[in-house]
Amino acid sequence: MNAKVMPVAGLAAILLAAGAGVADITIETVPVGNAGNTGEWSGESYGGNGPDRICGAVADEYRIGKYEVTNAQYSEFLNAVATVGDPYGLYSTEMGGGWNDMGGISRTGSGTAPDPWVYGARSSRGNWPVNYVSFWDACRFANWLHNGQGTGNTEDGAYTLTPADIANNTVIRNPGWQWAVCSEDEWYKAAYYDATSSVYYDYPTGSDTAPTAQLPPGTDMTNGSANYGYAVGYLTDVGAYKAKPSDSPYGTFDQGGNVWEWNESILYGSSRALRGSAYSFTGYIGYYLRAADRNSCGPSGEGDAIGFRVSEVPEPCSLAVLALGSIGILVRRRGIRR
Repeated sequence: MNAKVMPVAGLAAILLAAGAGVADITIETVPVGNAGNTGEWSGESYGGNGPDRICGAVADEYRIGKYEVTNAQYSEFLNAVATVGDPYGLYSTEMGGGWNDMGGISRTGSGTAPDPWVYGARSSRGNWPVNYVSFWDACRFANWLHNGQGTGNTEDGAYTLTPADIANNTVIRNPGWQWAVCSEDEWYKAAYYDATSSVYYDYPTGSDTAPTAQLPPGTDMTNGSANYGYAVGYLTDVGAYKAKPSDSPYGTFDQGGNVWEWNESILYGSSRALRGSAYSFTGYIGYYLRAADRNSCGPSGEGDAIGFRVSEVPEPCSLAVLALGSIGILVRRRGIRR
């Protein structure tokens, strides 16, 4: 008796529903050494927003995303874990358009096994930072990385996401994490600290003067350039501002502008912290980009101007190299900003 051959389209649907054939993504990171550096005060009493806190002190070496997580990367995550149903709401329909058409991810299909959802970056938006993501979406993405990608678990790993802890906003990073949403200290240090001169700058471009708000690649060779204040009017590719010093002293891009970025800090008990400002926020000469500014949003909040980046534990072979880089560096605290 002849065997029945499954139509190619049906076989592809089953494989996609099972997470087969989904490409692993690569998150480019930069090393942040100088472990045990001293932090500095940030917050309302220091000319910014939010409760006062000493920020930027990190006890260990780590790596941090050179760029914000992109639409292309988040699409692969969705294709791995959210093709048949989406019980955790990892995809927002706003991603397909949203306010001012700023969303960057399309979805086709019906979300069933015979017709799974298929996700993809919208035209020319693969390298835009993903937006319309909640803090919990970011945690689940980090868990997925922690668990080796593929069809990896999204509910445990770097974070244990129980319904009670989510409801109470008490989720914290687990010991043994490999990938995580940036802590505020990790984010702050990578953005503002210059280990060579042992100072914190006001802006994440190695400057105490705001970067110029303008189209990429930028022209300001003194203070850098960034996407904020509606100077561009839309999101830009991560790392598009090439004119030095548009990156931070550690070599990260877009920690000022493009999208606000979630970090782990809990503010006011019910919110999670945001840093870095966004393309659509104006303020006075880059006010929201400053080191002193701590903003927040409810962890379930999603918007056109909110995204995230991730931190990584260094590979064992790189720890010795990072340690060597920190020898002989004296860290001194910068004076209080006025």
